[in-house]
Amino acid sequence: MKRVDVAYSLIFDEPNQKILMVRNKRGDSYDYSLPGGAVEKGETLEQAAIREAKEETGFDVTVSNLISVNESFFQHNGHHAIFFTFQGEIKDGEIHISRPNEIEDVVWMDLDEADLHMPFYKDGISTYIKQNYAIPYIYQGVN
Repeated sequence: MKRVDVAYSLIFDEPNQKILMVRNKRGDSYDYSLPGGAVEKGETLEQAAIREAKEETGFDVTVSNLISVNESFFQHNGHHAIFFTFQGEIKDGEIHISRPNEIEDVVWMDLDEADLHMPFYKDGISTYIKQNYAIPYIYQGVN
């Protein structure tokens, strides 16, 4: 199986209790996820999360600590995926879909609804926000 690393940004609007989500096009179907995607060759996890958030939402973001690492095997395409979810914060920009063939919509979603769309986060993505639990992400450079 081919290893694929995926970096996501969890961007939380605390005053309104909403999470920034993207509606992905998957053939004839759609599903929601956090902004994110595959890490490109020579790119750090952090760089990938920032780039993907910009490409999918139009926002310039910063990312910090990891809140989750998930793993899955996709038999249908032979991928072993590792998903890294960072805390994200919007610094600038506005909603803009630069890849309309991949992204249908960008929405601010209520926590309870987001939990329904992301069942792979144990006890729901809202649990990670409410507990404010994170582990440091440290890029050690090129050695």
